[in-house]
Formats: sequence, C-alpha cells, structure tokens
Amino acid sequence: MLIDMRHIAVVTTSRADWGHIEPVLRELRGRDGVQVSLLVGGAHLEARFGVTINAVREAGYTVTAEIPFLSKDDSDQGMAEGIGRATLGFAECLGELRPDILLLTADRFEMLAPASAAMALRIPIAHIEGGEISEGAIDQQVRDALTKMSHLHLVPTRDAADRVIAMGEESWRVAVTGAPSLDHLVNDVLPPPAAVEAAIGMPLTQPPIVVSFHPTTMHRDTTAEAEVFFSTIERCPSPLVFCFPNADAGYDRIIEMAGGICSRRDDAVLRVNLDHLMYWALLRDAACLAGNSSSGIMEAASLALPVVNIGMRQQGRTRAANIIDAPADEAAIETAIDRALDPGWRGGLVGMSNPYGNDRSARAIVDCLVSTELGSALLHKACGSPGPQATGFHADPARVRETQRAP
Repeated sequence: MLIDMRHIAVVTTSRADWGHIEPVLRELRGRDGVQVSLLVGGAHLEARFGVTINAVREAGYTVTAEIPFLSKDDSDQGMAEGIGRATLGFAECLGELRPDILLLTADRFEMLAPASAAMALRIPIAHIEGGEISEGAIDQQVRDALTKMSHLHLVPTRDAADRVIAMGEESWRVAVTGAPSLDHLVNDVLPPPAAVEAAIGMPLTQPPIVVSFHPTTMHRDTTAEAEVFFSTIERCPSPLVFCFPNADAGYDRIIEMAGGICSRRDDAVLRVNLDHLMYWALLRDAACLAGNSSSGIMEAASLALPVVNIGMRQQGRTRAANIIDAPADEAAIETAIDRALDPGWRGGLVGMSNPYGNDRSARAIVDCLVSTELGSALLHKACGSPGPQATGFHADPARVRETQRAP
C-alpha cells in the first residue's frame, strides 16, 4: 500500500541510460503521493559528450543534484578513479536526501557508486534490467554486483528473472517488467525523416548503416576489436552514421577512428549525441545497425531492423531473429553486413517479436516501486538457497511478479 509521500531518488549518468529511465520518470511524475529526486552526473555534464543534462531539463525534468565524476584520463585507471569520486558525490547527496528508495538502471560501471553509498546509508535499492548477460564487458560484473546489492529487481525477461533467483535472490523481490526503453516506440511520436536528415546532416535517399561501437572492456586492449571493425566498415559503400561511444576506457581511440573515416568520406558523419527519440527515428530509417551496442540487442528488434553484432561485448544476451553475430574478423564482418543489407533477409523479419517486451514497462516498474512495503522486510535480505545454475532453471511463476508477459 502507498502510505503518505513516497520519496524515490533516480540516477542517470549518460545518454546510455536516459532513454531507459525517462519513461519511468514520466510515469512517476503522473502518480500522486510520489516525490522524485533526480540525480544527474557523469557524461551528462561533460562538453565532450554533448552536455546532455540540457536535454534532461528541456524534457521538463527538475534536476535535484549534479554529480560530476568522470576522469579526463581515458583509461581503466580513469574509470576506477571516476567510481571513487562518484561514490563521494552520491554519498553526500543521498545522505542529505535520505530517499525511501534509490532507483538504478542497467550496468554502467559508475552505478556501483550510488549503490555503495545507498548500502551504507541503509537505503533500499531498486534495479532495472538485472539478470541480463554481456560477457564481453565489465558491465556483466557491475550488473551482477548491483543485483546482489539491490532489494527490488525489475527485470526485462523471464530468463533474466531465472538468473536473478539463481543468484539467491528471493522470488517476491523479482518482477518481470520488460525493458522501459521500448515504451518510446508505442507511446511517443518519432521525428519524421526530414528531422532525422537535419539532425544527422545528410540525406536519407539511400538508407545509412548506423554504427554504434563501444570499447570491449573485458579485453586488455579495449579497442582491438574496434580496429578490425572500423577498417572493414570504411570499405562498405553504404552511407555511414557513427554514434559516439560510451565513456569507457578506449573511447578516445574509437572517436578518432570514426572521425578519420568521416574525414575521408563525404557520405559519413559522426554525431556526438542524438536524443533517444531521434535515435529511434534514425534506426527506423536505417539500412541496418552495426557495432556492439545493447540497443541492437534490446531495442532494434521492435523495428525489425537487421543488426550486425560484432565481437564479444554482448555475448550471452537474449537475442531476437534480427541479430547477425560476427567475430572481429574482416571477412566475417563483410559477410554479415551483406546479409543484413539483403532485402530478402530483412523481409523475413516483418512481424517478428521482441523478447524484451512492449509498451507497458514503465507502468509496471512504477507499480512495483509505489506498492512495495517499506521497512525491515524490504531492507533485510534472507540468504536463501541459490538453486540450480543450469540454463534450464526456472523461477517459481507463482512467486515471481510477472507484471507483463513479453511477446
């Protein structure tokens, strides 16, 4: 039951999570008896990543606190130092706010900071999109750590719920909600092609390949796969639209390679930031998506868009029929791109389903946030039996809160 005013603090640190958390914020804003504190930090505050906090404010949201922490050093040590600075910033902020629940999403390394601060302050944590797998990035370890630190698990799929419970989490804490980023496709009006052309600075006469490639942070050389991919994609005759990488170790080199291709080709552009609706519209008008972004795995299926997924970053994630996996090998990448651009193959994707859900995720997430009873029962986590680790393990459907059934 909702008792008095429920105070929920929400964290966003980059464009990578903003498109996922914004539908939830919109739903929270429409609920009575809810106070929201929006904590904005990281890449949102950086000029090199487009100062996207401006887009947060332009969308009508009040920013409660700004927490800068990114290092100028593009390295693994810089990432580690960023976690330290973020922990200090979030500890001070959360210590003053003392919200009833802290809401975090996904698997960015910096999310360890607010989670650590909340744990020390005995603030319950709700986590969106736990239980996923991405074996080629430290994101996997971050996501699993957040799962064990969290008290509510708002997961995208039944498989994700099974994994969370296999880690020893109690079934009543888990709700299968779908992925909130998919709410945009049904609930928002996407920009028309003319607006997309203006945003990317090139015509859509020939549909472009959208390139979204991030450092592979589980490799010692985080850009080794990128070197192979970018040398291959440059030879592709289709127009290219490059998106900025995430702020992971090695992003400078990826930006450098994308910029180099754009300097040598008239039909290639690099965009620092496209807001989530413009990005959706670009994918709608694209020939395919290539790279190693989770948006290819999670969101592109709702558009029946072919995706060439390179290397190991997204290894292990649940996949839809639109994914063509290729190792970081030039011949394999060329073959995969040829297949993605084949009209016959794309035609076979019409009517496909997305395993990550539909348009009701934000509502389901907020229902859980406002209805879960606060107090010691939520904060105290029992140490249950972890259960089987095999792929075939299934959570007890009578106990898991399946708030929506993915198609």
